[in-house]
Amino acid sequence: MESSRAVRRRARGSHRPLLSLALASLAVVGATAGGTVYVKARAHPGVGSVSSAATPSVSPSSATTTQEAAVAEPVVDFDERLATAMKAVGVTGEAKVSVAVLDVESGDSAVYGEGAFDTASIVKVDILATLLLQHQDEGTALTAREKTYATTMIENSDNASASALWDAIGRAAGLDAANERLGLTGTQGGDGALWGLTQTTAADQLTLLQQVFGDDSELSAASRSYLQGLMGRIEADQRWGVSAAADGSGWALKNGWLPRSTTGLWDINSIGRVTVAGRGYLVAVLSNGNSTQAKGISLVEAAARAAVSVYSGEDADATSAAVQKSS
Repeated sequence: MESSRAVRRRARGSHRPLLSLALASLAVVGATAGGTVYVKARAHPGVGSVSSAATPSVSPSSATTTQEAAVAEPVVDFDERLATAMKAVGVTGEAKVSVAVLDVESGDSAVYGEGAFDTASIVKVDILATLLLQHQDEGTALTAREKTYATTMIENSDNASASALWDAIGRAAGLDAANERLGLTGTQGGDGALWGLTQTTAADQLTLLQQVFGDDSELSAASRSYLQGLMGRIEADQRWGVSAAADGSGWALKNGWLPRSTTGLWDINSIGRVTVAGRGYLVAVLSNGNSTQAKGISLVEAAARAAVSVYSGEDADATSAAVQKSS
């Protein structure tokens, strides 16, 4: 994360000391497609070991060994990889999609697409995170009624429960205040009672997922565990979306779907944590302009698979083939 409240983008193999800046300099010796750059150390003439009097002594064999061994790991542009993978995802008609993904183990992240989207029901995770944060500040626990609302809101996506907790947190003002602390910079609560029209970005939803599933969080361990548990028990007919990228039962998610009355087109969103080959990923997929709910779900699931595929090390052709086959 750029901070405890923002998305980390760490390049693998970044800046490893090569003896010292006084003893070696760096030279770019090659590049490959896909944003991979290889850096190699060039030892200065006469640089080898340092005597006890701090006077350089010439050691050709030592200098040669240092020059050949000091090669940094490749730097990977995951945004570029994700953009390549998304070329294989069929986006038709007026549909628009944005994706953000983070490899939990390495901290590497990638984002594809721009702009704000309606949250629909994925905002329910944000609503509950806000409620939990408010209770933490007050040193109180959720009431029995709030727990009932929270369960049905997340597990069953119950709208009446969401409206009750939206009012409890102070609607948009409460959500926006909590999001400022959580590190969401591109999210704005919906007007009045319209929590489903909260505006957000894929990058912000990735930040929210880091707050829910990461250790470096404004939410306490108990609050995070509570939210994670609910997201891992979504009712059976709502187990679609980012979970399509997981293998087996390794997922926790929240989906959102909303037909817009003015256009008849669908907002389809999905956020959560998935496990693939024992490795965890946080994934957020937002879309709008889908002609049907089913097509929106297919788009979101294909985008989630594409997002996870960027960490597999496959080349662009293999990645495209895998995404096309799964979608």
